[in-house]
Amino acid sequence: MSHRPPHDLPPQQARLGLASIFSSTFLELTGYFMLAPWLLLRLKDADLPTWLAGLFAATAWAGIFLVTPFASAVTRRLGRRPTLWLSGLLPVLAGLVFSLTDTLWLWFGMQLLAGMASGLRWVLSEAVVAECAPPNQRGRWIGIFETMVGSTFVAGPMLLAWIGPTRPEALWAALALMTLGLLWSLLIPPLPSEPDGQQAEVGLRGVWRALREHPVIMLAGFVGGFFESGLTAILPLYGLALGLGAAAAALLVSASGLGSSLLMLPAGLLADRLGRGGPGSFWGGARQTRLQLMRIFAAITLLGSWLLPWVADKPWLAWPLAFVWGGAGGCLYTLSMIDIGSRERGITLVNSTAVLVMAYTLGGVLAPALGAAALQWSPRLGFPVLLIAVAAAGLAMLLRARLNARV
Repeated sequence: MSHRPPHDLPPQQARLGLASIFSSTFLELTGYFMLAPWLLLRLKDADLPTWLAGLFAATAWAGIFLVTPFASAVTRRLGRRPTLWLSGLLPVLAGLVFSLTDTLWLWFGMQLLAGMASGLRWVLSEAVVAECAPPNQRGRWIGIFETMVGSTFVAGPMLLAWIGPTRPEALWAALALMTLGLLWSLLIPPLPSEPDGQQAEVGLRGVWRALREHPVIMLAGFVGGFFESGLTAILPLYGLALGLGAAAAALLVSASGLGSSLLMLPAGLLADRLGRGGPGSFWGGARQTRLQLMRIFAAITLLGSWLLPWVADKPWLAWPLAFVWGGAGGCLYTLSMIDIGSRERGITLVNSTAVLVMAYTLGGVLAPALGAAALQWSPRLGFPVLLIAVAAAGLAMLLRARLNARV
């Protein structure tokens, strides 16, 4: 297992690194989340079938899946800064192609390319934030970063609605934001050379090694993705199954997003503050504190799932439950990233971040597929059983984890 050496990035460079990665990522993602719904609306205006529009949207996720296992290999070949520059350049090029042609196969190709760029940005930005953050404030900065990323899911669509969801100007505004994000990426300072630059395994072998080193952390990331990202996708269906109106059911998504936005930063601050007590304190050292907090948030997801049978008779409970699921799921992912970022650096950190992203994404993909099937079978029984099973499995693994074993 790789252990992180003392923080060796000069404070001024570290501050510039954080400012540039925050600003570039915010601008790029805000532009991307303007562009994505604009493209879907253009496809629907062209009278293309809904299934084809859905396949187009899924192509971006396919790009993330394709590139994430090889993020460390690309990083070793190009370096961390050039890889981040590439992740900012590709969406701009894709946006230009979208503006110049309506050829469908080119659109699919550019969507795949933009998804791959998003995967590189996701992995590298998380790793760079962990590397630039001061060791005693890593939880704070990672928590702020995750909250900022969540805000782009709201800012992009809001800007699109303000400009006009089908107006050509919206495309150019999205391109302008992504271009500004690329320019901000150029300000990322030189990072310390990776101590494991030539020794660390990359590609699929590196991903497999990272998974073997952190199996429980990756499971926490999976549970986080299941309850934060995945459940959010089907909460409107659950609301309709409860008898809520379409507008009220859609607001369940807002409740989940509000939970993750409001709780991830406090979770990071708690990890910093409670982890300073040392091994003899109630919480234990920093690593033990993070593990204990993950256990607490996993227990919260389980408790919320146990309450599901009562929601059928008291539909108003659906909103606080959605808030809890989104918040607890986001906190599990945030704490997992803090743990990895506190123990590793360089290529090994990129490998571990890539596996965490894959685990989170897998949870986000499986939750709507399995959850929709469970809702169709039995909203009162099947859906609660599925959520209880996932939450209980995650909590059981975290309770069994020990610091002297792989975590």
